[in-house]
Amino acid sequence: MPHSFGYRARTRHMFKRGFKEHGPVKLSTFLVNYSVGDIVDIKANAAQQKGMPHKFYHGRTGIVYNVTLSAVGVIVYKVVGNRYIEKRVNVRVEHVRHSKCRQEFLDRVKANHDAHVAAREKGERVNLRRIPVLPREAHTVSITDNAPQTMRPVPYETTI
Repeated sequence: MPHSFGYRARTRHMFKRGFKEHGPVKLSTFLVNYSVGDIVDIKANAAQQKGMPHKFYHGRTGIVYNVTLSAVGVIVYKVVGNRYIEKRVNVRVEHVRHSKCRQEFLDRVKANHDAHVAAREKGERVNLRRIPVLPREAHTVSITDNAPQTMRPVPYETTI
């Protein structure tokens, strides 16, 4: 059988609602404030078909460039061939949520500032850089109270 190439073709699992998340859109969705420059994630909500983004933009992150009464305009970069094209997508607020991609960075900035202020009061320097996980230190295993054990595979036996 030939398949269709429609706007929502092959989105059966992509647009489905989560477990125990079916039904109408919650009113708290409409009370979230968006402003120009916010970083948002586009995730289509199947309960509202109006203003739904194309399946390509589902799961993408972009920057808000325009805010209207019931929708936001989002800039998303799309890879076409060997270049990035800036796409401007207008999506209703039901299909958009604030992204948490910058939250770790903002938390780290705040923690670094607090550590810097505390170190300055003590009159010492503190290293605020992230350090990769180093290899474990070398150590010697003692066998005085730790007798070596021989390990063998268990033979396969069938119980038919």
